[in-house]
Amino acid sequence: MSHEIPADVAEAREEYEARVLGLHMPATVRQASERYGDQPAFSDRYDVPDGETWSTISWAQTWELTRQVAAALIDLGVQVGDPVAIMASNRTAHTLADYGAMTAAAVPMSIYNTLAQDQVSFIAGESRPVVVVLEDHDRYQRWEKALADVDSIRHLVMLGDADRVDDPRVMTWADFVARGQDTSGVDERMDRITPDLPATFLYTSGTTGNPKGVVLTHHNVMYEAVSTLEAAGLHGQQRTVSYLPLAHIAERVLATYGPPFLGSHVHAIPDPAGLLGALGEVHPTAFFGVPRVWEKIKTGISAKLAEDPDPANQKLVADAMAAGLAWTQAHEHGNEMTPEVEQAYAEADAAILAFLRLLLGLDQVTWAASAAAPMPLEVAKFMGGLGLKVYDVYGMTETTGAFTANGPDGFRLGTVGRPNPGIEVRLAEDGEILCRGPVNTPGYYKQEAATRALIDDEGWIHTGDIGTIDDDGFVSIIDRKKELIITSAGKNIAPSNIENYLKESPIVGHAMALGDDRSYVVAILTLDGEIAPLVAAKMGIEFTDLADLSTKPQIRAMAQAAVDKANERLSRPEQVKAWELLPDEWTAESEELTPTLKLKRRVVRTKYADVVDGLYSE
Repeated sequence: MSHEIPADVAEAREEYEARVLGLHMPATVRQASERYGDQPAFSDRYDVPDGETWSTISWAQTWELTRQVAAALIDLGVQVGDPVAIMASNRTAHTLADYGAMTAAAVPMSIYNTLAQDQVSFIAGESRPVVVVLEDHDRYQRWEKALADVDSIRHLVMLGDADRVDDPRVMTWADFVARGQDTSGVDERMDRITPDLPATFLYTSGTTGNPKGVVLTHHNVMYEAVSTLEAAGLHGQQRTVSYLPLAHIAERVLATYGPPFLGSHVHAIPDPAGLLGALGEVHPTAFFGVPRVWEKIKTGISAKLAEDPDPANQKLVADAMAAGLAWTQAHEHGNEMTPEVEQAYAEADAAILAFLRLLLGLDQVTWAASAAAPMPLEVAKFMGGLGLKVYDVYGMTETTGAFTANGPDGFRLGTVGRPNPGIEVRLAEDGEILCRGPVNTPGYYKQEAATRALIDDEGWIHTGDIGTIDDDGFVSIIDRKKELIITSAGKNIAPSNIENYLKESPIVGHAMALGDDRSYVVAILTLDGEIAPLVAAKMGIEFTDLADLSTKPQIRAMAQAAVDKANERLSRPEQVKAWELLPDEWTAESEELTPTLKLKRRVVRTKYADVVDGLYSE
């Protein structure tokens, strides 16, 4: 590989480096307070007065409270570069703790709420935070071992339940903020923020061993925010919903790092289960959903439409969505919008599509995106049929988020877009996607061996994803390098492709294909906990719970039909030869899924090893 940077990439990098020169996160929050003043910045549902739905602070208030949090941390003895750990749901106080820590030149660390005591203890022992901010008693229990074992932790700030914690280090959030009334020392501390100072340590969810702390610098974060907002075509003040964990890089970019640049209004909800209700209240102008969220929207709408017995209504919707998809596809790179397509879409939108988007709370969305895993093409097409162009982007924590993106200036369904400005992307000989640029992490915190495995001698990050790049520069993801199934016949198979086909059935919640070192592929399926019961009720099936429903012949016949339909679209080596429908549901709280609803394949393989062995013994 060569160190030489292509001229167009070098030119773009120089331009964006100039844009972020001298910037850091606190400076952008200060600028937002100056530009947007009394306009709303952050809302949540905590401490809401009677008769009000949301508690909201402005950008001016955000900056004032950020300074107070920074002053409080300085008063507690926090030094430059000291870690400050936060384990809390999405809420304004979480963001203020994050902004305040950065403003004090400390290093905020948002920790996944679902981590077990031993994982938390490992993270605390390695990073050695000085202050820990916890939401409630439940989070405190997850930190009990770390609080007992790690002697660096000098102060514990509780957002709630402080009276339930017997620890002399505890103070309430109100008492903590009150310590920061004198903000006279904050500017001097901000002056000590350098581009290479860590803006955060983001620890992985630990699905393949101990969590790894990704170091992201202020320069990483500034370059990512500016380049991704540009590449994704996200401009102007937006209204958004924050629901993914703030320990996840996508949510951090969209709900923490990006909003000050745009002056956006972020509505934070503590649980993704409340997302659909929040969409109906907020009516966001920009919405980001992981693929599973878009899949759930598709399944829900499809089930509702299927309930209408009137053929005329079904035809109206089908024709309208065909017009919507044609309109979406006409916007793809290399395609041309015709007056006929534009007119057909306008009529379809007026007839039904705008109403369907209104039902979802997505009627005011002008920018929609997906990431964390490749968006199934059929789901992207379905959303296109509703008149929603969902821009798939691609990246990882180690690249500070997205390094490729679709956007209004160039998108192609089924791809994750083209490289962001100033970013180099190439394929290794085995098809692995490599990335090099200002968004690349300097490495994992205190884990040199893992860093060497991630970043090669020429500065390329090895993503672990297998992909392709077409002639127009659009990148497509095939699957994780370590998750490709290699059968006993030596055939390489991408499981995600099989799984996406299986999940097109409205009753299938999750699917996992297996077949490593075996002669054929099998699959284990789960029921969709929301849709499957509705389908069963419509069919007149009596059942007590999901486990009981999974045994019903009519439901198992639908699962077989889903497998048969998927097999029709797969090559012979990829076809599912045996399957099982589990009595369990996999949710965000279960051990089979990550906090962003991706499969923990190793966990599933281990937990259901007997089921898989049974499928092969048949």
